[in-house]
Order: sequence, then structure tokens, then C-alpha cells
Amino acid sequence: MTTVFLIRHADIDLIGKTLCGRTGGISLNARGTMQAERLARRLSRFPLNAIVCSPLDRACETARPLSALTGLEVKVSANLNEIAFGDWTGLSFDELSGIPGWKDFNHCRSCNRAPGGESLIEVQSRAVAEINKIAAEFPDGNIAVISHGDVIRAAIAYYMGIPLDLLTRFEISPASVSILKIQSRGPLLVSLNITEELLP
Repeated sequence: MTTVFLIRHADIDLIGKTLCGRTGGISLNARGTMQAERLARRLSRFPLNAIVCSPLDRACETARPLSALTGLEVKVSANLNEIAFGDWTGLSFDELSGIPGWKDFNHCRSCNRAPGGESLIEVQSRAVAEINKIAAEFPDGNIAVISHGDVIRAAIAYYMGIPLDLLTRFEISPASVSILKIQSRGPLLVSLNITEELLP
């Protein structure tokens, strides 16, 4: 049985304001840096076998303190990258609210995609493939996987049998941890969206 700690990157200034997507050079803010350090201290209590993260700066910066405390090298995986939002990348949520395609995407994520971007089914497929690969490599291990909110939602939806169109019914907060056990008799979601307030 592999225990997977699914971690959303820590706080950045643009959360709730701009659809960052895969924009590079976006770093954690001061609160996010503190969240990453506290998260590392909490998770370092577990005997981790691997740390895998999205290639974006905000994910790598979240992984760095955990790597420093555990001595584990961070493996970067493109399969854990943020959704490719194509033409919508960098737009504010105010701007997006006037675009009919954005409303369609949020109402039916299984059958809509950003222009020039990828579908959520494609996101789910690559994220689950990466998690399953890691689980096979460490069949009795503890793995930290650092990615992005909707990527984590899509992966959890797969393992829990939740339709992609219902993803907005559960929250994945910045610097949160969701714990998934992958076992031969099927996956088990042990906890969802644990924040620093709930995991002292």
C-alpha cells in the first residue's frame, strides 16, 4: 500500500484574481513561504520515500523546504503541471466572467476546454498516470506529490469515482494536504484538504 500526500502549492498573490495557468516566474508570497516551511515540518514526521512536483515555480518552491528537511531530491514531472489554459492564461477572473466559454467550462468540465488548452479529462489522465507510476515504484512507501488545485481535484475524482463535472463541490486550498492510499483492493481517500489550521 502506497500513501500519497497530495499537496497544493502554497499561497501566491494572484490566487482568486488571475488565471495563472502555466505562466512562469510566479513565486510564493510571504504567507506562502511560511506555509511551505510549516508544511515541511509537519510532513517531515512521516518517513517519506519520494517528493514529486509540478515544474512551475510555485510548486517547486513549496517542495524545497520539504526536500531540505528530508534530504530527498525533488523529482519534477510535467504530468503534474497546471492545466494548460491556452488563450485564457493570464486573464483576470473579471475578464473571464464575460467569456461564454469560461462559463461553459465551469458548468461542464468534462466536455469543454480552453481555446488552445487541454481538457480536464486529459489533465486527469496524465496526473493519475504519474501517481500510479510512483505508487508502483514505492509499493509500501510514502510519497509527497505537489501540484495544483484542479489537477489534484481531477486525480481525486478518478480514484473516488466522482464525475469531473462535480469537482467544484470540494475544495483544495493552498498548502493543503489530501491523503490517498493506493492498495490492491482499491484506493482509499483518508483525508481531504487538510490545512495548517487542521494539521498542527
